[in-house]
Amino acid sequence: MKALVVYCHPRGESFTAAVRDTVLDRLSAMGIETRLIDLYARGFDPVLSATEHECYENHPENCAPVQSDVDDLQWADTLIFIYPTWWYGLPAMLKGWLDRVFLPEVAFLMPTPERKSIARGLEHIKRLGVFTTCGAPWWLTTFVGAPGKRTILRGVGLLCAKGCRKAFAAHYLMDSSTDASRKAHLDRVARKMDRFLS
Repeated sequence: MKALVVYCHPRGESFTAAVRDTVLDRLSAMGIETRLIDLYARGFDPVLSATEHECYENHPENCAPVQSDVDDLQWADTLIFIYPTWWYGLPAMLKGWLDRVFLPEVAFLMPTPERKSIARGLEHIKRLGVFTTCGAPWWLTTFVGAPGKRTILRGVGLLCAKGCRKAFAAHYLMDSSTDASRKAHLDRVARKMDRFLS
């Protein structure tokens, strides 16, 4: 098993960092080869430039600006996202990473005369995980439609292998969290990881 962890948070002392460490600990404990992409630490530029957009469908030229991330994505069979939910969705940094890295002929295959719609490009991804925090309560996030969760687990999930195993854990009401609620969530993340990887 080869796991790619995509981590997105601007502050090193955040609770999201504790979630990341819990995920990495479980991967290490199971002897799973792991690569970590820390978007803020790397200073990743989330903006899809006009130049990149012009060659968006031209493979492999479209990969050149983000080749190392494309290589990591193609190397993995397990993909895990760790981020805070902001305005019910993905942080701009993470959304920009998807825009720039999940390219035609990498994450999906463009339509052809024989195939009228896009096709899966991530069939090597057998496991897809999301670990997040939300300031809003569960009911409000659900009422709004949980767009961040849906983007990854449904949208990205459709590009992965059929029967792709999925894991999700969110600490809701993060702004009023307590030591006890945060500890309980980290324990939940560890349990979810163990089931996810078994």
